[in-house]
Amino acid sequence: MTHILLVEDDPAIAMSLKVTCKREGWQITWLDNASGVLPFLKSDQAQDLSAIILDVGLPDGDGLSLCQQIRHDSELGSLKDIPIIFLTARSDEVDRILGLEMGGDDYCAKPFSPRELVARLKAVWRREQLSSQYKESDKTIDDAGLVSQSPVSYTYSSGDWHYQPLNYSLTWDGQKLELSNTERKILLALLQAPNQVFSREQLLNAVSDYPDHRLARTIDSHIKSIRKQLAIVDPSRDVIYTHRGLGYALCPA
Repeated sequence: MTHILLVEDDPAIAMSLKVTCKREGWQITWLDNASGVLPFLKSDQAQDLSAIILDVGLPDGDGLSLCQQIRHDSELGSLKDIPIIFLTARSDEVDRILGLEMGGDDYCAKPFSPRELVARLKAVWRREQLSSQYKESDKTIDDAGLVSQSPVSYTYSSGDWHYQPLNYSLTWDGQKLELSNTERKILLALLQAPNQVFSREQLLNAVSDYPDHRLARTIDSHIKSIRKQLAIVDPSRDVIYTHRGLGYALCPA
């Protein structure tokens, strides 16, 4: 059974979401505070968890900071990469940008329809392959939306790239890159069309089923983070080229 962690301090919203999710046949664990999230994620109860629905404004903490803690907590193992969808009553675009930059996969602005949230969860799972009911028989749907039954390799003069869809591992010249879900999707899009210039809007489309093009500037922050990871492997090479006013391209040469 699909297991969702709901972190929301408003009982009315929580009850509505619990009813909707249970209609989908999903198991719901509800927490109304931030302090209980990390202990729960490190317990045996969380081993089958498929996603986290996380309120940004919690009475004892900030959902954005909590998301960042999850993404960087090595004790969580594979759970640190679990899809996180924010619930936010804030209309400020800056808050939504921060949420995505801190590792969120999507967000719903309050007030929202529970059915919309369910649709967003399903879209995230289609991308991330975290639920077998959203897989296509024995095939693997990779992050770029392509159907693949085996690892994918890209060889350019700039180095060898290898992507393993089953565990989302992307390596460059034999070294694994520590990327967020969004960063991995951006780099995979660039890898499949080297030398092609991708606009911010195109890259946003590649990483989200529900792109908000007002947030296209978040791509700049993700590219900066990707470059930092690449520099750890080889600081002498910058293989992502910025085309000012246009976008970004992978430079295979």
